[in-house]
Amino acid sequence: MLNLQLFGNEAVQGKKIVYLYRILSESATQSGTALAFTTENGRTKSKDADSTATKDGSIRTPGAAEVEITATSILKKDDEMIKKLEKALDDDALIEIWEANLAEPAVAGNNKFKGKYFQGYLTEIEYTANADEFVEVSLTFGINGTGADGDVTVTTQQQEQAYAFVDTPKTGA
Repeated sequence: MLNLQLFGNEAVQGKKIVYLYRILSESATQSGTALAFTTENGRTKSKDADSTATKDGSIRTPGAAEVEITATSILKKDDEMIKKLEKALDDDALIEIWEANLAEPAVAGNNKFKGKYFQGYLTEIEYTANADEFVEVSLTFGINGTGADGDVTVTTQQQEQAYAFVDTPKTGA
């Protein structure tokens, strides 16, 4: 029998990792926003390596790391964030992305969690409309660099979104 205590207290559930997005040019007027009805997120870091044949055997030279972030969500009627992201793709607009782990509160600060910050471009958007299902939107972001570690502010309202959908307008608080 596998003893899970050997691996720490608990595994991180997928709903504890949240992503927030903002068009960089809107940073003075907009907060980072989660996508409505997110079903899946992913982050991939990869690195190509070149091989050089030598008399002693091949040697490998690693290339630059590349980061890609993906998101899949059910399309919300009149979803302004999806519209903004699609326009950002058309306009080659830089997008900010925060990844926060709600299972790891930061040492200092209310509503702060360990996470990462990225800037990049939306490189692909796909709408899938099956007859008997909701419309699904899949997004792929190509990231500049590899991101930066830090503490991410996730409001109480955004934290609640990780469990049940809450709309994005400000509540006046």
